[in-house]
Amino acid sequence: MLKLKSKITALKAGKNPRAQRSSVFLDGKFAFSLANEVILKEQLKVGQELSSKEIEILTNADSFQSCLNAAFHFLSFRPRSEAETRQRLKRRGFADEDIRRVISKLMQLGLLDDNAFAEFWKENRTSFRPRSSGMLKAELQRKGVESEVIRNVTEDIDDMENAYRLAISKARTIPVVEYQIFRRKLGGYLERRGFNYGVINSAVKRAWQERRQDSGSHPDLPEEVDAIN
Repeated sequence: MLKLKSKITALKAGKNPRAQRSSVFLDGKFAFSLANEVILKEQLKVGQELSSKEIEILTNADSFQSCLNAAFHFLSFRPRSEAETRQRLKRRGFADEDIRRVISKLMQLGLLDDNAFAEFWKENRTSFRPRSSGMLKAELQRKGVESEVIRNVTEDIDDMENAYRLAISKARTIPVVEYQIFRRKLGGYLERRGFNYGVINSAVKRAWQERRQDSGSHPDLPEEVDAIN
């Protein structure tokens, strides 16, 4: 006679407590492991009988939960874009359907929002590592953020102000004895952060004048100067 159901004969915690998984034994033999969240949610217990369809539902729920837990861990370090999260889960080997469901769940929970992510990225860069709006846009594009979101988030960035802040900070480490040396070092520093010629030239001049004033020197500049050779 064909057996339609299998009985849970044991639920044993896994050897690695951090994994938070348990082994399920059916009819005295190990059958599969499940995340503890799934076991609790489905209220599994010893003596319970499971059909093949119920076992399939449980393993599908476990696959989704594992994918969701991986996403939670990935997002615990800092906000991420939707594309970043999707790529991360794909590299971990999760099924496309589980990834789709997890992304949808994270968006419902407010844990995945490209508008909020782009704002976070802009504020972080502006506060700690200023750079040009063009370089910031390129970074967000690489993160998979849509063009419209990038445009809305970056439209109020003041390249002149950001370049000046960077220039003043960096200028403290550059001698003010000779303008050409000061210009070359500071201009190159700003260029590597994506600022254009006009912005760099203005920021370098302002930084030179302020540094010379701070040191008690006359802040005169050569008649014709360029920010970068």
